[in-house]
Amino acid sequence: MVESVFMAELSWPEWQEKIAHGAIIFIPLGATEQHGPHLPLNVDVILPTAVCERVARKVGGLVAPTLQYGYKSMPRSGGGQTFPGTTSLDAQTFAHTLRDVIRDMGAHGARRFVVVNGHFENAWPSVEGLDLGLRALRQENITDVTAMRLEYWDFVRRETLDRIFPEGFPGTELEHASLIETSLMLLLRPDLVAQDKIPQEGRANFPPYDIFPAPPGYLRGTGVLADARGARAEIGQWLMDDHVALITAAIMKEFGL
Repeated sequence: MVESVFMAELSWPEWQEKIAHGAIIFIPLGATEQHGPHLPLNVDVILPTAVCERVARKVGGLVAPTLQYGYKSMPRSGGGQTFPGTTSLDAQTFAHTLRDVIRDMGAHGARRFVVVNGHFENAWPSVEGLDLGLRALRQENITDVTAMRLEYWDFVRRETLDRIFPEGFPGTELEHASLIETSLMLLLRPDLVAQDKIPQEGRANFPPYDIFPAPPGYLRGTGVLADARGARAEIGQWLMDDHVALITAAIMKEFGL
């Protein structure tokens, strides 16, 4: 038997056997989105996949193929759709994709899911997709499915954030392509980080509303919303340790492991 936590690397009998023993299916939700001049377009794929892999190893789970495209990037949290390379889905398309994945896996015997979001704008469309998937299974008289949905970045200790941001945490939405994501990428894929291209600028200052279309000067020209200077793999390790430990604890509690 192939001993892998990645579903796509298993044969169908191996997948079936693991599901029969109660394996939790992790579904990472990513995006193909600009992350400034120093990071690749697949940051939001790499990070949730890495978190899922590490947690799955601790709880005997399986990691489903990551959704590579996410809901539309917004200027105040992701830079916006105008950046070349950013390739997104409509909310309905995204939600229906997640619905179909859960419906099919549930029809094949999966009964426990953890949906792990890695792209800020995916939050509400993923709620819809999960709800639609569970509803579709109930219509097939499959009523014993349990699912969690979370954003991995919510699982970090306050003392860790204070250690990283002694002058105050700017907030998750402004950390797009900034210190946190750059540090995690330096931990996981330093070969994809161009540190010499990190913008020399501070935090973006947005009003508390959106304008369509975005007026001149509204978009951050680099696509980086806060300061990525000072990013280190060591910081990425602090964050990853928190993500894995806290998510694992939550899963063990909710699934009775």
